[in-house]
Amino acid sequence: MDGNATAMSSDPSSAGALIRRWFDEVWNQGRTETIDELLSDHATMWGVGRPEQSSRGAAEFKDFHQAMRAACPDTKIVLDHVVEQGDTAFARWTVTATHTGQGLGIPATNRKVKILGMSACRVQDGKIAEAWNLWDQIGMARQLGILEGKAAQLFS
Repeated sequence: MDGNATAMSSDPSSAGALIRRWFDEVWNQGRTETIDELLSDHATMWGVGRPEQSSRGAAEFKDFHQAMRAACPDTKIVLDHVVEQGDTAFARWTVTATHTGQGLGIPATNRKVKILGMSACRVQDGKIAEAWNLWDQIGMARQLGILEGKAAQLFS
């Protein structure tokens, strides 16, 4: 799962351990039960499909997760680099997936996408309390063929 990961605490409830488990189980394995286990009931998730808004708690995050996994069921995330500082872990990651489903609100394109992104997760009481996610949504739209013309050229 990891590319160039930095050594983390051996504590399984540390921020580094939780971010690794989150991406492996929630995204790579599609285990929705891990969302309830690792995400605080009042957690705020920034950058999960709505850059100007946050998602609160597991139920709202599950809507995003379900839509993304329905659109790209073969989603694979590799953590390219992970750094832990106190109660927060930072990860730079690469997603590869094939758009074979309807979850994004557009017909399946059957195109493969490669998306780069970064996440930071703050942990409190052994759960993710807050997360910030930045990922190349414009690049994804370009790769899916839904961003065309001069706009697509700006981001190629």
